[in-house]
Amino acid sequence: MATKQASAPTPLTREKLIDLLNEDLSREYQAIIAYVNYSQVLKGAQYMNIADELAVHATEELAHAIALANHIDYLGGMPTVIPKPVKTSEKNEDMLRFDLENERVTIANYRRRIKQCDELNEFAIGESIREILMQEQDHLIALATALGIDPPNPGIAD
Repeated sequence: MATKQASAPTPLTREKLIDLLNEDLSREYQAIIAYVNYSQVLKGAQYMNIADELAVHATEELAHAIALANHIDYLGGMPTVIPKPVKTSEKNEDMLRFDLENERVTIANYRRRIKQCDELNEFAIGESIREILMQEQDHLIALATALGIDPPNPGIAD
């Protein structure tokens, strides 16, 4: 009887980190597009403050994208130019829930990325991502508050 052997995890390399950072960059592009769009199409007096906040988030996400592109270039890679798909809706609450889920996924991935940077002794990149992570957590809290819910626990991406 043949037994299945668990495959050993592939070791993390700078090339793999470049690929992962490019996925993060695609998520940042997604966030920029979503925040720009949602900040302009949210309707109703109760959403005006959050619409203004989303416009601020868009500029913060742009700074994150620039930082990630810089790190990718430093590691010898080419920054991607392709965003992850952006969900749209006519409903205010749907848009905020899409943003909330995107922030949750982003935070989970950045938590993993920090560990991966540390594993490769790329401590400066890890520190930069820690700063980005703090803003992403602020975005998550703002979106959850606007929805009247507790912020979800992002966990760590596998």
